[in-house]
Amino acid sequence: MLHDQLDDRASTSLNPTDFSNLSPDCVFDAMHAQGFHCDGRLLALNSYENRVYQLGMDDAPPLVVKFYRPLRWSDAQICEEHQFVNQLHAAEIPVVPALVDTSGNSLREFAGFRFAVFVRQGGRAPELDRSGTLGWIGRFLGRIHAIGAREPFQFRPTINPQTCGDASLDFLLRHDFIPADILHAYESTARTMLAAVNGAYQQAGNVQNLRLHGDCHMGNVLWTEAGAHPGPHFVDFDDSRMGPAIQDLWMLLSGSRREMQDQLCDILTGYEDFYHFNSSELHLIEALRSLRLLHYSAWLAQRWGDPAFKQGFPWFNTQRYWQDRILEMREQIALLDEAPLRV
Repeated sequence: MLHDQLDDRASTSLNPTDFSNLSPDCVFDAMHAQGFHCDGRLLALNSYENRVYQLGMDDAPPLVVKFYRPLRWSDAQICEEHQFVNQLHAAEIPVVPALVDTSGNSLREFAGFRFAVFVRQGGRAPELDRSGTLGWIGRFLGRIHAIGAREPFQFRPTINPQTCGDASLDFLLRHDFIPADILHAYESTARTMLAAVNGAYQQAGNVQNLRLHGDCHMGNVLWTEAGAHPGPHFVDFDDSRMGPAIQDLWMLLSGSRREMQDQLCDILTGYEDFYHFNSSELHLIEALRSLRLLHYSAWLAQRWGDPAFKQGFPWFNTQRYWQDRILEMREQIALLDEAPLRV
């Protein structure tokens, strides 16, 4: 999960600053106010950044409603995500667009909370050892990127060493999250890693930034066998932003270097049917992984005042946690010094 620091673009008209007032009654009232007739069934789905629920409907299939974390995204940024997903859906790419109201608006508001409503998308995790699975996923990612490259986001941020690396480290240091006895070791290791990340960006050269899914790990790819669109479905574009194409590919890779090499080739076999892959971006795989690791710590720190985070991540902000992060960054420094994968 990538997170952006609050800025002056965030909506200031909202009263809530957290989810403490978002009760089940508030959820039902919000849906009823928008003309959705719920039958009283409510299932909280796994989400820490936002609050997401599956709601039973009277004489209709269940719907999913997402209540956006107050002050995280501006209205313009949320609508920009919805517009991108609508473009993909119009091109018959298997994504789930937000439903619109009678005025054509996909972003709704109730009691100061902003929310969106979606058709429930079922599915299971892709079987990666099944022949053709990665190529199939790659074809759709190529199509997503071909549309993503047509125009830039105007309001959503870009993934780069400054937004995800420097800003994350600065937040952790300014708010005294690192224990004093390992502060120097943590900061010096992080700065060494970020220097190596910048070196990787220099090796990659002038890569193109395009609109991305942004958080394209296997948990956000659902597989179906039946229906109008069997195969992979891409969900949760909440972290969509500008960045290099490889951002949506590297998180699909796992295992040994040889295994990742084979997986990447399988993905690109389908991907390049629809969009050209710039092989110089291979220099960015470990760089982007390094940025994500640092940014993840900052995301947890920024959310540490939310009781749900203390309950869901009890190991965060312990001495052991920060010691492990130092070791993790040292491993990344070594990986950044290795030759990139090949295609």
